[in-house]
Amino acid sequence: MKKFLRNFFNPPPIPTVILAIVGFGAVLAVPIFKIDNQAYRYTAYLLSAYALVITVTGLRYLKPAISRLKRRIAESKTVKKLRTRAEIDRYFSDPHFRTRVSLFAALAINLCYIILKLSAGIIYRSAWFCALAVYYILLAAMRLVIVKYSDSPQENLIAQFRIYRLCGIMLLVMNQALAGIVIFIVYRNQGFSYSGNLIYAMAFYSFYAVITAAISVVKTRKHNSPVMSAAKAVALVAAMVSILSLTTAMLSRFDESGDTEFRRIMTASVGGGVCTIVTVMAVYMIVRAQRNLRQGAGIGKNTDAAT
Repeated sequence: MKKFLRNFFNPPPIPTVILAIVGFGAVLAVPIFKIDNQAYRYTAYLLSAYALVITVTGLRYLKPAISRLKRRIAESKTVKKLRTRAEIDRYFSDPHFRTRVSLFAALAINLCYIILKLSAGIIYRSAWFCALAVYYILLAAMRLVIVKYSDSPQENLIAQFRIYRLCGIMLLVMNQALAGIVIFIVYRNQGFSYSGNLIYAMAFYSFYAVITAAISVVKTRKHNSPVMSAAKAVALVAAMVSILSLTTAMLSRFDESGDTEFRRIMTASVGGGVCTIVTVMAVYMIVRAQRNLRQGAGIGKNTDAAT
């Protein structure tokens, strides 16, 4: 089963490209050609979800090309000149400092997103936008906690795992609120809506956030830093919540068939999937942190114990 799942979600390059084109093309055809066939729409949405997954996993095929591009950029005269400044050189050479900078940037973007959601909630009198704004405020609070402790020495893994566990507990508690939002959206058959072409900008941001967050989660594993892992986990949760928001917005905007049952099923499926993933992540973070904290002083003496 493990081999089957690995092959199913990691197809070779050519099938990945073909399946991605078919999956994304099928779901785009629904609003463009106003397809009302229920069986086709269910199939198209499932294919698009699968296409997104294999697009993320298929990025590994670009790794050699990306590595060559990074090497050329690093060896360019412009970058070498910029790296003569201590702060810029530290950004390129110190992954922990780079994570701290990205946390501040993500926090700033998070605050802008909160203002946007709150403004939309007040202007359109939408309880859903306000509820989502509150959720992002809690995520911003988690980022503030991580920023505060991101300068902890790498050797102080006990303190880092305490922050890691705290983030897992906060995610688990916040996930109950997210589940409540999903239940109300499904029950009332309502959701988020964006005016004009803003929905396309939000779609681009959502897919970009999911892809970059997934890549970052994988890359931080090699650094063996609980604080860095917590930061990337929060980013991934924020990206998945934006996908949930985008799903309900697209159903409200492009589903002109009036099929309320279809909207309920799709919202419940995506919302349930997001809540399940967040729950698994939070429980894993808590269990991993607790296991390492039980080892006590052994963590500080042997960093391999944190694996």
